[in-house]
Amino acid sequence: MTAVRHHTIEVQGLPVFYREAGDPTRPTLVLLHGFPSSSAMFATLMHDLGDDFHLIAPDHIGFGRSAMPQAGEFDYSFDKLTEITEGLLDALGIDRFTLYIHDYGAPIGLRIAAAHPERVTAIITQSGNAYLEGFTPFWDILFAHAKDRAANEPAVRQLLEADATRWQHLHGVPDDRKALVNPDGWTLDQAYLDRPGNKEIQLQLFWDYQFNLDGYPAFQKYFAEHRPPVLITWGEHDEIFGADGARAYLRDLPDAELHLLDAGHFALETHGPEIAALIREFLARTGS
Repeated sequence: MTAVRHHTIEVQGLPVFYREAGDPTRPTLVLLHGFPSSSAMFATLMHDLGDDFHLIAPDHIGFGRSAMPQAGEFDYSFDKLTEITEGLLDALGIDRFTLYIHDYGAPIGLRIAAAHPERVTAIITQSGNAYLEGFTPFWDILFAHAKDRAANEPAVRQLLEADATRWQHLHGVPDDRKALVNPDGWTLDQAYLDRPGNKEIQLQLFWDYQFNLDGYPAFQKYFAEHRPPVLITWGEHDEIFGADGARAYLRDLPDAELHLLDAGHFALETHGPEIAALIREFLARTGS
């Protein structure tokens, strides 16, 4: 297993933490995490793939070990998180890369891909939504919150508590794989959420998520016009981003490779070796 290295670099005056594995001369994978996680979700995958690839996994601002300015001191929007991610890649001199997008990582990564298609060699999406079909009833309260924050904030705050975080990691996991889900994952996620001021950050990002949907036509146009190689490794039982969101990619990318796994939202926790093998085969076949 390849060692994972840990770094912090300043981007726009803010410390950005990232994990790195592998030889920088090899093809690069940029791994973008979602809510309520951090780059820690990719640690095992980085060990597994670091012998053949160069991997970079940053913590978004407000997450993990990156800077966490208070909600009133930073523009917590997906546009801004994208800007920081681009700044990190530029600072590291990473010009061409495969994107691995999960959850919040999708609107960040796909903004980069649509704006700079020449930089993205391939995309791996694990519950990284880009179509309206992917939204499940889980989102009803979040979209209500987007329209009326004050009225819906008490209900939305429940998504930031320990029971909800544990559920995110365990829902959709088949009984024979539940023992593979490391409880340290949801414990670490919750510890980061429980930092003073972090819940206000997450509420702001919940509200801002509505504007990601405005970008979907541009993402889909990018898919149809540029036809990047795409590997879809999606938990079939994900109750946050449903399997219909995975299938929808085939509308614009009929050559995409679709794998619906017997898993939930955090499919890497239960199907890490399978996903690593699929990535190796996919990147070797596409030459990405």
